[in-house]
Amino acid sequence: MTQCFEAAIAAFHPVLPLTIALSGGADSTALLLACAQRWPGQVSAIHVHHGLQAAADHFEQHCIDLCARLQVHLTVQRVDARHARGQSPEEAARTARYQALQTAATTHAIAPASIALAQHADDQVETLLLALSRGAGVAGLAAMPAQWQRGGLVWHRPLLLVAGADIRRWLQTQHHNWVEDPSNTDERYTRNRIRARLLPVLEAVFPAFRATFARSASHAAQAKELLSELAEQDLAQVGNPPHIHALQALSPARQANVLRHWLLIAHQTTPANNQLTQLQQQIHACTTRGHRIHLKVGRGFVIRTGAVLHWYN
Repeated sequence: MTQCFEAAIAAFHPVLPLTIALSGGADSTALLLACAQRWPGQVSAIHVHHGLQAAADHFEQHCIDLCARLQVHLTVQRVDARHARGQSPEEAARTARYQALQTAATTHAIAPASIALAQHADDQVETLLLALSRGAGVAGLAAMPAQWQRGGLVWHRPLLLVAGADIRRWLQTQHHNWVEDPSNTDERYTRNRIRARLLPVLEAVFPAFRATFARSASHAAQAKELLSELAEQDLAQVGNPPHIHALQALSPARQANVLRHWLLIAHQTTPANNQLTQLQQQIHACTTRGHRIHLKVGRGFVIRTGAVLHWYN
């Protein structure tokens, strides 16, 4: 079931000190306010200035004013979030934001043990629907994790079971304002079209959709973890780099699983579905010493060198 905002905050137990990723919008403003009230003197904030729109300076000023009122230390991190050729603007901004949060968290006055992000239940639904629209596998359907570790920090999303409307209602009771990002209503972005057109329909047809979608994402996350554990065991058997003969001994599903795992952990790349299918076909056909493998996979190429596979870019 979904949670109300206050219940979610009560159930949130991060290791302190805590830093909040503060955009200035309703969700992160509410999260900062609630956490600063609960753990006075143990909470700081980071605002990432993307510089992508005219309102960016207004967002920054809101964050400065809010943190001054709450007596919370604020770090402003300016980034170049322009997207590269072939990269979506959303992906570029997201990558720049996480890199800036990681950098700022290790350099500002209060070195945090934890970082909290304000994504909520509606964001989780949108992420899951986007994954479904792209034909994602288990990893994509797992959507956003509530907690993970990276760069020596524990990252949290304590509001993943809270509807966005509930967060705004709570914030209104606190008589605090927030800034509205004008890009959130721009329906050129798929996520915004989902929010504006699909979520109201889901609300009308399946009132409990936030809770049921979250449950499905949780099931997918468990399956993802099991597949990862199996892939680690299989990679230990086939080798890194993997031996072709050992790969051929695996079932197609386990072979695909371990190949994805190898490419991700060893080379930080992810194959498209058709690339992985072609690679498996070549592995199956590799019955002679002279059989050549040279395939585009992810950001580079998989080649055969003797009895093993290698990847390069």
